[in-house]
Amino acid sequence: GRLNADNARFLLLAVLIMLYMLCGAAVFSAIELPTEREAKERWEERLENFTRRHNLSRAELQHFLREYEKANVAGIRVDDIRPRWDFTGAFYFVGTVVSTIGFGMTTPATVGGKIFLIFYGLIGCAGTILFFNLFLERLITVIAYVMKSCHERQLRRKGVLPHNGRRGSGTSEVDSLAGWKPSVYYVMLILCVASLIISCCASAMYTPVEGWSYFDSLYFCFVAFSTIGFGDLVSSQNIKYESQGLYRFGNFVFILMGVCCIYSLFNVISIVIKQSINWILKKLACKWCHRCQRRLFHSRRNVVMPGNVRSQRNVSIETDVVNESDTDGRRLSGEMISMKDFLASNKVSLAIMQKQLSETANGYPRQMSSNSKQNGFSGGVGALAIMNNRLAETSVDR
Repeated sequence: GRLNADNARFLLLAVLIMLYMLCGAAVFSAIELPTEREAKERWEERLENFTRRHNLSRAELQHFLREYEKANVAGIRVDDIRPRWDFTGAFYFVGTVVSTIGFGMTTPATVGGKIFLIFYGLIGCAGTILFFNLFLERLITVIAYVMKSCHERQLRRKGVLPHNGRRGSGTSEVDSLAGWKPSVYYVMLILCVASLIISCCASAMYTPVEGWSYFDSLYFCFVAFSTIGFGDLVSSQNIKYESQGLYRFGNFVFILMGVCCIYSLFNVISIVIKQSINWILKKLACKWCHRCQRRLFHSRRNVVMPGNVRSQRNVSIETDVVNESDTDGRRLSGEMISMKDFLASNKVSLAIMQKQLSETANGYPRQMSSNSKQNGFSGGVGALAIMNNRLAETSVDR
């Protein structure tokens, strides 16, 4: 039942991701390949002119260019730039390591440095991911609290709740707030706006200081904040800046805030994707069950009553296909659930994790409470699990 539904979600997500990658590859190939070919033709022409002008063989020039490529990997550039491995440069490097950005403009060249990086990155990346997860919990808590306050203010304007902070009769206030649940789409919108504001402010700083266009600065912000880290544009690499200390501090703050917001946004979007997959599976399951019902009714219409067919179909939907509760319609419309766990601290238990891993390895289904069944967000690993738990079936504090 539940395992089959999880497997169906996993397979559907894998297929959708593969189709998404194929479409992306086709678009990028169509956009970038002509420019690459033109650049290669210009380079071949320039290389041919250079060898002819200076009476060099093509092989000698190519050997020289290969040596420059090795020097470039080691951090040597034609223009003067600050040392890559002074303390500030090394600090910038470890920041790109633990944040998993990995621009690639600085990499260890020694065997000792590469070995140290393996162990340093193993601990540093894990610790930083934990920090992002804890930041995500607190950010969702703050957003939900603000949304709840706005909702209460709106109810007071309508006269449903008493004014001046007085607690009205317990039943009326509870009835007014019990049905409210913050929408995941509002949270996603808030995170989108926050990420956009941070990116625009950071771009306004990078454009005059780094000499990039504003669009290139926005492009750098997304690549850096999403930890993609291509390395084609990297901030704070010139040998000297005006107000250098202030700029480097601002660069650090913007990258930290941007990574946290984009990380949180990605996890909220992942929940929306999970909702969409559940909706697709439910639609497919309904079509499949209706088709089976028609076949069964036509083949055995003198034996099986329509009422029995309906009851069997309901059992099949609840157990073998999606295993969702009657709250799916409300949940899939975008409601997040309530507020109970938002204001309570939540510690991840290693014993519970080991128990879940043991049950999964032995094929035992996890025992789920009624709340988690109604949630539909339950399950997941890492940040998605934290989001699921933080947004999991809650009821407003009473």
